[in-house]
Amino acid sequence: MSDKIPEGNRSARERLAQQREREKGREKRRRTLIVASAVVGVLGLAAVVGLIAANAGKDDGGDSASGPAVAPSGAIGEAALTLPVGAADAPSTLTIWEDFRCPVCAQFETAFRDTITELADDGQIRVEYHLATIIDGNLGGSGSLRAANAAACAQDVGKFAPYHDVLFSNQPPEPDDAFAKNSRLIELAGEVEGLDTPGFRSCVEDGEHDSWVKKSDTAFREGGFQGTPTVLLNGESVFPGKGDEQISPENLKKWVAEANKGKKPGSTSPAEGSDAPSATDGGSAPADGSTAPADGSTAPADGSTGPAEEASTPAAPSSAAGS
Repeated sequence: MSDKIPEGNRSARERLAQQREREKGREKRRRTLIVASAVVGVLGLAAVVGLIAANAGKDDGGDSASGPAVAPSGAIGEAALTLPVGAADAPSTLTIWEDFRCPVCAQFETAFRDTITELADDGQIRVEYHLATIIDGNLGGSGSLRAANAAACAQDVGKFAPYHDVLFSNQPPEPDDAFAKNSRLIELAGEVEGLDTPGFRSCVEDGEHDSWVKKSDTAFREGGFQGTPTVLLNGESVFPGKGDEQISPENLKKWVAEANKGKKPGSTSPAEGSDAPSATDGGSAPADGSTAPADGSTAPADGSTGPAEEASTPAAPSSAAGS
């Protein structure tokens, strides 16, 4: 019998071997691509983390804010970094850290503004606002600083709350540094009755409270908060939730009612723009300027973000170096 392989069988075997080699090559390229993609992902994540870490200590906005920190009229608390809204003797305190360029802050304001206003008007809470400028440090620009200075100028004449609302209602997209223009901030002041005056314009254009804003941002960074907005009820974080419950307008009202059980609503004139006593008078308070829980207990002061009423759930909390 001949030991020669028929030509037809040899060709079939060669084609099969070639096909197997091609499949091995494709599999090798596929695995190489997967590994390469994973490496790029890790490097990309590392770059982002590095950028955040690098920007955490950056000078925000590029503006020079040297000189003494001039606190706006009626500012209270440690180092006068708190802007109060509501009755000074309200039984509970809602502390809010915000950045006017922060989109999650705008979502929070849209969702909870009416609820917070109602609770404050009813004397159930005093709201203590603190301003930060973390977006300037991350994305560049000076809109956070300029807007915060303008808000402090509005505080000087007792119009912080309405101007604060106008700024968030007209917030530009996060990468758009429109608030860096004093002309835009003055234009928006026209939406608040009696705010657009020569004195307000001068305060905005001169950056009268720039150093104070910088000091407030430093307090935010040193406070160990996770991002903006940070929301605390009597010193305890309630954003994105409290215990096993997620924040919502209904839950916020419930938590305030529980905290105020057996206590009278506040009845004094609003603290905003007044010479209200410091939050630290008569006892110690958290370093962030918020008041301690009414029952005298100590609550955690870590910050976080949460959902929005009648809107999509806001993104995760901004990092201390991002929105």
